[in-house]
Amino acid sequence: MKIFCVGRNYADHAKELGNSIPDEPVIFMKPKNALLQTNTPFYYPEFCNELHYEIELVLRICKNGRYIPQKQANKYYNGITVGIDFTARDIQDDLKKKGLPWEKAKAWDNSAIIGTWKDLTAERLKNPFSFSLKNNNETVQVGNSKDLIFSFDAVIAHISNYFSLNIGDLVFTGTPAGVGECVVGDVLEGYLENEKMFDLDIK
Repeated sequence: MKIFCVGRNYADHAKELGNSIPDEPVIFMKPKNALLQTNTPFYYPEFCNELHYEIELVLRICKNGRYIPQKQANKYYNGITVGIDFTARDIQDDLKKKGLPWEKAKAWDNSAIIGTWKDLTAERLKNPFSFSLKNNNETVQVGNSKDLIFSFDAVIAHISNYFSLNIGDLVFTGTPAGVGECVVGDVLEGYLENEKMFDLDIK
């Protein structure tokens, strides 16, 4: 199982971090052990002093493929949920200043959280998805798939030009504006439409 992530896929988020708007999807990956397993507690990483949440829509790959045409891409995923791409922002900023890769800031163990899956149909995909994140019962991020710079299908097609997609792979499709710091004791809740998909205590 592979975890693909898309960076800067909402214009407002790119702007809030001072990044340019990309002209093609920005892709990075997390290893399998980045996924927090069900019923496993989440602990604030010891190496980090500034942990940021990033709520995202996550797709579940259901079919193996490579070089997938965009018009066929919706046949390769059949589930959606929300998840958090945790970022050790202090580590990332330091690595970026040095021009170094930033896997240590994004791909550490348990840095990817996903919620309960909802099955997708072609009919459901005709309408956009709204999603949000609460921190201690206060809404801190709100997004909608209609605001994606690169659509689900565009992202799937692009990834498949470089990597084989396999059943069970996950695609984090990007975070909207509003990313922020979280600390020990915070309770994060992710919503798809108005349905809670996960809650997470930071220990």
